Amino acid sequence: MILEMKVPSPGESIKEVEIATWLVKDGDYVEKDQAIAEVDSDKATLELPAEASGIITLKAEEGDAVAVGAVVCLIDTSAAKPAGDAPAAAVEAPKAEVKAEAPKAAPVAAAPAATYASGTPSPAARKILDEKNIAPASITGTGKDGRITKDDAVNAVPSMGTPTGGSRGTERTKLSMLRRKVAERLVAAKNETAMLTTFNEVNMTPINLIRNEYKDAFKAKHGGIGLGYMSFFTKAVTRALQLFPDVNSMMDGDHKIAFDFCDISIAVSGPKGLMVPVVRNAENLTFRGVEADIKRLALKARDGQITVDDMTGGTFTITNGGVFGSMLSTPIINPPQSGILGMHNIIERPIAVNGKVEIHPMMYVALSYDHRIIDGRESVGFLVAVKEALENPMELLMDNNPKKALEL
Repeated sequence: MILEMKVPSPGESIKEVEIATWLVKDGDYVEKDQAIAEVDSDKATLELPAEASGIITLKAEEGDAVAVGAVVCLIDTSAAKPAGDAPAAAVEAPKAEVKAEAPKAAPVAAAPAATYASGTPSPAARKILDEKNIAPASITGTGKDGRITKDDAVNAVPSMGTPTGGSRGTERTKLSMLRRKVAERLVAAKNETAMLTTFNEVNMTPINLIRNEYKDAFKAKHGGIGLGYMSFFTKAVTRALQLFPDVNSMMDGDHKIAFDFCDISIAVSGPKGLMVPVVRNAENLTFRGVEADIKRLALKARDGQITVDDMTGGTFTITNGGVFGSMLSTPIINPPQSGILGMHNIIERPIAVNGKVEIHPMMYVALSYDHRIIDGRESVGFLVAVKEALENPMELLMDNNPKKALEL
């Protein structure tokens, strides 16, 4: 029986995918549920599993755009699974020795002997080379006995840099459908929104004190889940979104859509590039719940198992360029959302505390927002609320009971 494998729908709005990589060859025997291809949609890279066991016949090439529902391969389910490796062929019996005269090598022309004239420019040639600032040693002369002639000097091209002998090759590769869609969305965000960025700085000392005191107990109690910075930032963001709901809304034509829930998109790095999975109803999650969900999504992104549903939706985004060493940046809005918070690296800097100079771990934070729907008061107020919660987490995020908040 010949089974036609069709492209399944990765999501409601996706009409076409691209064959990124075939993981099998034409004529291979595949097992049911074996991953046979990686396909790119405009939202994620997904694996295509075999629907049955049998011999596969490919019907599309790598890089082909294929409509959802189109046939991409055939599987002959009646074909028997091939046996193991075939036995090695019998060793051929030695043939009778035949004496034959070895072919004679073609005569090699003798290289011309080097003379005093080799590489020496004529007076006219030397003048031209001096004007071009070209060393005679870099030119092969075509004159008698290797002398550099006037024509050699005229035709010589000066080097544009110090010769290194290194590779100067180039490679042209087609961007994946996911990367092309990301590029399209980023350009659209710049062109179609009134994007502005406001900045502030956060003293991370209070969070560091809490983490240093409770992180070991937190990890032991919650099965190896670490107490990172992302749970503090996510809790601070959900609190600020409830105080400034315009930041948790988006434009739809001439209308504003406001949300009474906080689905926080968290930018994570995966093997296929940047992914932005969503932590659903983050306003209802505990510190443990946020850390567990972020870890789950990060592992799925790392292993290439992230799905379209994992990345669909989101009302606000948090991105952490600090893990790569970024000190300050202006993050781009993740459309159709209206705001994105950028975290950065933590640097010890001198600051004024109660009239005295002290050294503290400081982080710059940035909020990019769509000014069409969010005014300056809301944007600045939101970022100040985030700063206040991060600098006073015991009171504003933990209700002065860190053990209860951390479920210890």
